[in-house]
Amino acid sequence: MKKLVFLLLVLAGFEAFSQNVGSDNLVQFSGVVVAGDSLEPIPFTSIMIRNKFHGTVSDIYGFFSFVARMKDTVEFSAIGFRRAIFVIPDTITDYRCSLIQILRTDTIRLPEVVVFPWPTKEQFKEAFINLRVPNDDLARAERNLNKSEMNYLAATMAMDGSMNFRQAMSESRLYYAGQVPPSNWLNPVAWARFVQAWQNGEFKNNKLEKPEREK
Repeated sequence: MKKLVFLLLVLAGFEAFSQNVGSDNLVQFSGVVVAGDSLEPIPFTSIMIRNKFHGTVSDIYGFFSFVARMKDTVEFSAIGFRRAIFVIPDTITDYRCSLIQILRTDTIRLPEVVVFPWPTKEQFKEAFINLRVPNDDLARAERNLNKSEMNYLAATMAMDGSMNFRQAMSESRLYYAGQVPPSNWLNPVAWARFVQAWQNGEFKNNKLEKPEREK
């Protein structure tokens, strides 16, 4: 309720700055687009006049404003929401029209899709019957450790955390090649942190309390 009152106040202030067109049934059409379940603004909503290449897009706060004509049919569309239609009335006297357009969430249910490895059951049956499975562990290991496949995996596989760490360390050593790398022994900030941790007792050994034996 508070959000709706706030939007009404914003529209009232925004309407005061609208331009009074007042000719050829033109009106300054302004408003805000909000979600029906939360009254949160819906940014980047497409607001177009039906059968005309004229309209606008709401900003990040859901506000919009453009010049339209009386009796124009305005369509509101946004991803994830149902389309809404508003007809600008022809009884406007001050050539200004303000609107709070509420869009309802649109849930699309797709039918179930089943993916089979073979187009038909007959082809799958034939491939399964003709499949040659190795009888011993050595044949399976040789197939899994094929050199060409291992080389391809080694060339295309991304580095893990340890490999990235070693790569970064090697690059840092190359960066300081020919000179003394920086050391924290002369870093006053590091010494200040060490003294503070020492005073806080962070270097003390935590003695584990042994549970009392049940009597």
